[in-house]
Amino acid sequence: MLFNWKVLFNILGLILVFTAGFMLICLPVSLYYGSQDWQALLWSAGITLLVGGGTWLITRDQRDKEMRRRDGYLVVTLSWILISFFGSLPYLLSGAIPTYPDAFFEAMSGFTTTGATILTDIEVVPKGILFWRSLTQWIGGMGIIVLAVAILPILGIGGMQLFQSEAPGITPDKLKPRIRDTAKRLWIIYLGLTLTETALLWVGGMSFYDAINHGLTTMATGGFSPKNASIAYYDSAYIQYVMTIFMFLAGTSFTLTYFMLKGNFRKVWQNEEFRNYLWFTVIITTIATIGILISTENTAEESFRYAVFQVISVISTTGYITADYTAWMPLLTVVFFLLMFTGGSAGSTSGGVKIVRHTILLKNSLLEMKRQIHPSAVIPVRYNNNAVTQDIAFNVLAFFIIYVTIFAVGSAIMSLSGVDFMTAVGSVATSLGNIGPGIGTVGPVDNFAHLPTFGKWFLSFLMLLGRLELFTVLMLFTPYYWSRHA
Repeated sequence: MLFNWKVLFNILGLILVFTAGFMLICLPVSLYYGSQDWQALLWSAGITLLVGGGTWLITRDQRDKEMRRRDGYLVVTLSWILISFFGSLPYLLSGAIPTYPDAFFEAMSGFTTTGATILTDIEVVPKGILFWRSLTQWIGGMGIIVLAVAILPILGIGGMQLFQSEAPGITPDKLKPRIRDTAKRLWIIYLGLTLTETALLWVGGMSFYDAINHGLTTMATGGFSPKNASIAYYDSAYIQYVMTIFMFLAGTSFTLTYFMLKGNFRKVWQNEEFRNYLWFTVIITTIATIGILISTENTAEESFRYAVFQVISVISTTGYITADYTAWMPLLTVVFFLLMFTGGSAGSTSGGVKIVRHTILLKNSLLEMKRQIHPSAVIPVRYNNNAVTQDIAFNVLAFFIIYVTIFAVGSAIMSLSGVDFMTAVGSVATSLGNIGPGIGTVGPVDNFAHLPTFGKWFLSFLMLLGRLELFTVLMLFTPYYWSRHA
């Protein structure tokens, strides 16, 4: 049999059951604020539970069977599509988003932690629906962490094998008995950081509702905010600094956070990707601070605060804003556009290319010059003092080439849909990198509502593609994958 369909449906059914459970969590919020969206949430949860629970019960005799590598690609892709399909129901049934393409776009943007929105007036949306909107990002963020630790390394997805060596207690041959312990630790860290940030924001003057929403979407590097002006609404240095710190942590590998909490700071600092992530952030923040000082009348502290917030927001692919970076000097607009191709650390909730891939690509390029001088020498790329195998180096190179190709082709396709060039490249870059704000008419102070329907469907696909590390989805489009002899 080409696929073990019963195993696949069993997993998908269980995922939908959990999705329905999260919908029900939003009911108390809706009832507390006295809005009528509780009915839409209840109906959405009921429909999702009926489909998911029924599927799970019918295939429950398969739940202890092994998922094969081929099955893994399909189940991961279908999981994100299905939860986005059912996750759009609260928007539709409540009337908050009346058209299906828009509702699906918002749901996909949430679960992929992209943060792009079609809502033109966020603050009029019922509280329960807005809480669901934030919760979709939190669910997607945690799903990505588990995906990075448990599934992508086994599927051989670009560069994730390197992250796997850092994950506590995980090895391919011992994955099954230990994944529960690892997932539990990651859940505790993820939940703990979310609650900690929520408490700090609440103490800093946010309402508890706003604080929990921002806590959920920061740790997911999602960027959905219940305010139209995002974090700029609060005009608070304290809130901005707190969120800057937690955005940086969310863009850091959660296994390094695990070691940090255990007091193993040496292991954290020895990690090459973390050091590059930190120093790159410092350098770009310095450039942005100087640029803001030159082009605006802000004080030195304000320039630094706006710079570090926006830089970390884009690098970590969170997408919050406290200022419009496209309104600063043109050089900074270019800098922030290029940051969209950076991404945070592997094993974090951030999207994008990831620092580890840039590190390996740069090292390999520099060593290639050395190999030209010494053609007989064996000079391997080293990462964290270990030699990087050739298959991983090729995988990273292939990922980067495919990523740039998809960006170029995607920009051309968006241009053909009727939007201007800057909007086309900005929308594709931010969707593929799961960032949120772009440039052009989808910049930091704009949204995606005005894009044509085709453009919204296409960008939804790019969000999925970028979130699942390209190969997971692209594999399904190859004849080899569907061959019985593969």
